[in-house]
Amino acid sequence: MHAMLIAAAVAAAVPITAPGPLGPLAGTMVDARPHAPVVLIIPGSGPTNRDGNNPLGVTSSPYRLLAEALAAKGISTVRIDKRGLGGSKAAVADGNKVTIGDYATDTHNWVAAIRKKTGVKCVWVLGHSEGSLIALAAAQQPKDICGVISVSGAGRKLSDVIREQLRSNPANAPVMDSAISALDSLERGQHVDVTNLHPALQRLFAPQVQDFLIDMFSYDPAKIAASLQVPLLIVQGQRDLQVSVSDAHSLASAQPKAALLLLPQMTHVLKDAESDDRSAIAATYTDASLPVDAGLVDAVARFVKR
Repeated sequence: MHAMLIAAAVAAAVPITAPGPLGPLAGTMVDARPHAPVVLIIPGSGPTNRDGNNPLGVTSSPYRLLAEALAAKGISTVRIDKRGLGGSKAAVADGNKVTIGDYATDTHNWVAAIRKKTGVKCVWVLGHSEGSLIALAAAQQPKDICGVISVSGAGRKLSDVIREQLRSNPANAPVMDSAISALDSLERGQHVDVTNLHPALQRLFAPQVQDFLIDMFSYDPAKIAASLQVPLLIVQGQRDLQVSVSDAHSLASAQPKAALLLLPQMTHVLKDAESDDRSAIAATYTDASLPVDAGLVDAVARFVKR
């Protein structure tokens, strides 16, 4: 019991900040042990917080649980709120006025802050979903980045991923023509009038996020991966309904030196579903008692310790 208490104390979660444009960026550090490797966890799309939750239906705390599982393997982590959200709200006046380049700059600021706090020579950057693109973009300037871990990351333009997500649900059939037209316009750098769109599409293509979508759609993750000069680990769940196994293969084909791991049961929120049934997969989005996929934890630990 005494040893367990000591281990828990060593791996305590503590606040950490990095400089942002107008105010500090905020995060949580789980310090596994002195001189341990450090993994920076970059969140996915939308209002996803440092624990991996968001008001759109994810309450299963995947990033917090990943951090705790990695701590048990002797890996420290820093998980963060993006600029304009949560504890990083004061970093910018408008969290929607952001680009992938801005997030990449924040990533480098986090790396510098972590190095200053811990003394490590470099930091491993793990990007989940949209965060994978940010991690890849940041690592185009590899200074002080040990390597990149892409988890559930797209291997093609995010506009193509959204097209596939919409088409995969038969209920979207009545709005598909409007959705595709909007995506085509944004890819061309043109704004979309949402006035007459279905309410669901009005949220997806809200005017305040269109500049960000235009910027994001201009990036091709596979092309970025192809030029990567640091080690790359690609992890993809085979029960992920948001990003496909073909995306992982696309990234791996672009960067032949990358390590690729497919996890048969892992969903988009890093947890295992017992079957391919959509209700079983959906349950992983809201159950914080479910651990993250053990294969993911093991792979990340091996990658950063090698």
